[in-house]
Amino acid sequence: MGVGAAASLGDIKLKASHYEALLRILASGLFLPSAGKLRIFRPTWLGLGVGKMRADRVRVGVCVWGGGVLGRRKAREEGAHATSFLTEIPPPRRTQAPPPPPSLPLARFSLRLTLPLPPVFLVLQGSQLSLSRTGQRRGSRGKRTMPGMRLLLRLALLCGYTQLLAEASSWWSLAMNPIQRPEIYIIGAQPVCSQLPGLSPGQRKLCQLYQEHMMYIGEGAKNAIKECQFQFRQRRWNCSTVDNTSVFGRVMSIGSRETAFAYAVSAAGVVNAISRACREGELSTCGCSRTARPKDLPRDWLWGGCGDNVEYGYRFAKEFVDARERERNYAKGSEEQARILMNLQNNEAGRRAVYKLADVACKCHGVSGSCSLKTCWLQLADFRKVGDFLKEKYDSAAAMRIGRKGKLELVNNRFNSPTPEDLVYIDSSPDYCLRNETTGSLGTQGRLCNKTSEGMDGCELMCCGRGYDQFKSVQVERCHCKFHWCCYVKCKKCTEIVDQYVCK
Repeated sequence: MGVGAAASLGDIKLKASHYEALLRILASGLFLPSAGKLRIFRPTWLGLGVGKMRADRVRVGVCVWGGGVLGRRKAREEGAHATSFLTEIPPPRRTQAPPPPPSLPLARFSLRLTLPLPPVFLVLQGSQLSLSRTGQRRGSRGKRTMPGMRLLLRLALLCGYTQLLAEASSWWSLAMNPIQRPEIYIIGAQPVCSQLPGLSPGQRKLCQLYQEHMMYIGEGAKNAIKECQFQFRQRRWNCSTVDNTSVFGRVMSIGSRETAFAYAVSAAGVVNAISRACREGELSTCGCSRTARPKDLPRDWLWGGCGDNVEYGYRFAKEFVDARERERNYAKGSEEQARILMNLQNNEAGRRAVYKLADVACKCHGVSGSCSLKTCWLQLADFRKVGDFLKEKYDSAAAMRIGRKGKLELVNNRFNSPTPEDLVYIDSSPDYCLRNETTGSLGTQGRLCNKTSEGMDGCELMCCGRGYDQFKSVQVERCHCKFHWCCYVKCKKCTEIVDQYVCK
C-alpha cells in the first residue's frame, strides 16, 4: 500500500500541543534518557507509530531505515540496519499558545510499502506530516486508543516490512552503479559504504574494512550479469535486468533453477575479480598466489611468477557474498530457511567452479624461443569457461525441499545427493511465456527467434505457440579482407538484407 493510498483513509487528529511537540522533536532529534541526544543522518525511510497514552502525553515509536543513527552514545554499528526507539513527548506549557507547525529541515524522502501497513502509522514525506489510520471497523466512532504494547508490536511490524522491502535490493546492484576509487574520499570509507545500495549490515561493515575491494566486487557482478545473459540468450528467460536496485527483479524471489544459476555465477564473478585484482597489485591486503607447487610439474620447470590469488578471492567472496544469508535467522524447517540454504549452496557452487577450473600456465624462456626453461604459475580460467561449467550444473540441478531437521533433502530419493559443486532449487520455474508482474516474468513478446531451429531458440518454443512476425533488416559485415605488407588487414563493408522473426 503506497503513501497515496494511505492518505485517502480516515485521519486521526492530534491536539495542537502534541502536534507542535512532535514537530519539535523531529526537527531537533530524539531525546532518549538511555541514549542521549540522537541525530538522524540521511534517512531513506522514516516510519513513526503514534499512540495516545494519556490526555497530556503522546507515545511515539520511530523506525529509522538506512543512513545511520549517531549520538553521544553511538549505536552498536554505524549505518545500522534498522533502529527502533520508543519515547514519550511531553506537551508544551498550556499557558503558551502553540505556534503554527514549522517546516521540517529534513531532505525530501518518503515511505513506500507494498505490504499491508500497521493500523496506525505516521507518514513523513518531505516537509509534510500526516497521521493516517487504517483497518477501522465499519460503524466505529471516535478516536481509537492504542495501548503501549500494541504500539510496540505495530512499530516492530513497520520496521520488519521496511526491511523486507529493502531486501528486494541486492549487492548485485554494485554492477549497475559505477563505483569510483576510494582514494577520492578524503575522510575515509563511510561516504563510500553509506551510499552503496543493496548491502546488508555485514556487507556494509566489510565495505568499511575493505573499501578498495568494492570496485572489484562491482566489476565481478557486472561480468556475472554479462555471462548470465550470454548463457541464457536463447532461453525464454534471458537474464534481463529490470532496474538498478534489484537488477533481475522479482523473479529472483522464486527459488527456481534460474535463480540458482544467477546466485552461482554472481559468486563466481566476485572470486574471479578479486583474485585477478590481487595479482595485479590493486589490493593492499593480498598479492600474488601462494599456492604450493603442483606435484606433477616437471622438476626442471620453475614454479613462480605472479599467479592469480584464487585462495584469497575464494575466502573474501565467501565472507562477503554469504553475509546477507548468515545474518538472517528463521525458524527451523521454514520456507525462509530453505531459501537461505539454497542460496548458500549455490554461492558455494559458484566459488568452487572458479577454484576448480583454475589451471597452471607456463611461459618459455630461452634463446630464440628454444623453451629451454619454463616458468609456471596458477591462472584463472576464462570466465566463459566458468559460465559453461555452471550452465551444465544448471541443466542437472537438483530439486530440494526442507526437512524436519532444518536441512535440504532431495525431493526424489532415487537421485544422488548433490555435492558442494552442484546447483539446487526449491521452487519450480515460473511461466516465462507471458509478462507477469507478480512473478517478475517479462514474457517473450518481441523476442527474436530462429525459424529453422527446433531448440529453445526456435520460434515454436520461444514464442510459446503464439506465432511470430517476419521483417527484413539490413546487416553490415566486414568482407573482402586482404593482408597488406606490413602489417595490417584491410576490409570492405558489405550490406545484406536478411529476414528476421520476432514473437507475437
